[in-house]
Amino acid sequence: MIGPKTHRRQFFAAAAVPFAFPGILSARGANDRLNLAIVGVGGRGAGNMAEVDKTENVVAICDVNGNNLEAAARKHPKATKYVDFRRIYDNAAAIDAVVVSCSEHTHAYATLPALQLKKHVYCEKPLAYDIWETRQVMNAAAKAGVATQMGTQIHAGNNYRRVVELIRAGAIGDVSAVRVWVGRAWGLQSPEDAKKHGDIVSVQNRPTEEQTPPPFLDWDLWIGPAPWRPFNQVYFPGPKWYRWWDFGGGTMSDLGSHWNDLPFWALDLDAPTAVSASGPPPHPELAPASMSATFEFPARGSRGPLTMTWHQGKDKPPEWLDKTIPQWDSGVLFIGSKGMLLSDYGKNLLLPEDKFADYKRPAPTIPDSIGHQAEWLAACKTGSPTTCPFSYSGLLTESNHLGNVAYRLGKRIEWDSKNLRCPNAPEAEPLIHRKPREGWKLG
Repeated sequence: MIGPKTHRRQFFAAAAVPFAFPGILSARGANDRLNLAIVGVGGRGAGNMAEVDKTENVVAICDVNGNNLEAAARKHPKATKYVDFRRIYDNAAAIDAVVVSCSEHTHAYATLPALQLKKHVYCEKPLAYDIWETRQVMNAAAKAGVATQMGTQIHAGNNYRRVVELIRAGAIGDVSAVRVWVGRAWGLQSPEDAKKHGDIVSVQNRPTEEQTPPPFLDWDLWIGPAPWRPFNQVYFPGPKWYRWWDFGGGTMSDLGSHWNDLPFWALDLDAPTAVSASGPPPHPELAPASMSATFEFPARGSRGPLTMTWHQGKDKPPEWLDKTIPQWDSGVLFIGSKGMLLSDYGKNLLLPEDKFADYKRPAPTIPDSIGHQAEWLAACKTGSPTTCPFSYSGLLTESNHLGNVAYRLGKRIEWDSKNLRCPNAPEAEPLIHRKPREGWKLG
């Protein structure tokens, strides 16, 4: 299992002091160029590649989508092209670090081999498809001692830093509850609601029709370790796939990586001890458009126990429904003994406003980020810390997945984080650890 985690306050206190990683770091200077492999070069992958290729060498590119691969090759004609990311590691000596931006059901399968070879890894969120995969990645990262970062880019923004400082300065006193809500309503819903919310496609069941994959797509490799499904346009292109349980965790694991990140950071959260959820009856194939999940966190350090409740789609927190707070489409509300703090990605507000009219905010103590991807690149070369290493972002990912487990089981689940089990719900095991398709193995 993973070892003791660095306390987030300790992390920032030590942030100015570089620490050494083994292997490549001893031979790298801050101005040396890394040789990077990019797994997934379309969509988020293209965005990540654009951030890292400004200063580094892209020597390998990989995508199951031939159109994406050829577009990347035009930008990086000297890079070796791959369709199967597993083949990248046949020539591991040629690369220093890997950027993983493929679909989330293959994240762990692209990430774990890199860590086992002691390559630095930047992986898009969520870190892995399920809880067991996430823990394998965390354990491997701890053993490898390399630079890791999960792609929660909002974490690099200044607003989140100011919120963390306010919470830790005691601006609203002791926090006992957090409400998180997002307006996105992609998932299982009626055609009318799908149109209203701008959904891409509205379906009610897994299709049985087999369509011909486009000629540029290797569908078998796209499916990867997931159960075999005949090609259908309801899955491809993204982000259609992520609402299907076969390939993703819906809005909970997707946007939860961004929005639940803020309370995890500010309140030094770890693993919940219990999770309950509510919403429409769970569907065996599709994640819901609307739901809520409540996470129970025990006391830790100087912080008391608290609950964090997640709401998505039509589901909103009671403070939003009774209009005691501004009607923001998405937000995080911290409820403390002295007041409340409301935040979204770019702004925050102390409530009630009249009470905090003369409040003097604490001076910034958390340094501005040099950029989320740039932070990881610097860590690869110098050993400086990242702010979303897998030791932190893995716990965030596990917690989000637990929200889906509780929802799909329709019951409050108790969580044994050390042993990755729900003592009161043995039926959760297949949702915690999915067996891969034949021909695929993790580890």
